[in-house]
Amino acid sequence: MNWISIGTVSDIPRRGARCVVTPQGKIAVFRTADDDIFAIEDHCPHKGGPLSQGIVHGAAVTCPLHNWVISLETGKALGADEGAVRTIPVKREGEHLFVALEALASRAA
Repeated sequence: MNWISIGTVSDIPRRGARCVVTPQGKIAVFRTADDDIFAIEDHCPHKGGPLSQGIVHGAAVTCPLHNWVISLETGKALGADEGAVRTIPVKREGEHLFVALEALASRAA
């Protein structure tokens, strides 16, 4: 895989996110309370809300627009809602974070 550096763990607030702009679109990189790191597309499958601005709880994020809850592990909507966003592989080397952009590109095709 072609891993692209996106910064460090400390760049992302605990229970927060940051948005990374890539040639394939925006991705949201999340840090949980337990310092787990996840990356998903930065738009809710419902109405396209910016998931990077949502509230992180456990291994999920709540969309700021209509409160859909999206699993950070699977990208799938939880509860009664249906839909999904793509997940992007993340690699952690010490404090440094990398994402596999070709995984995003191949899924977008």
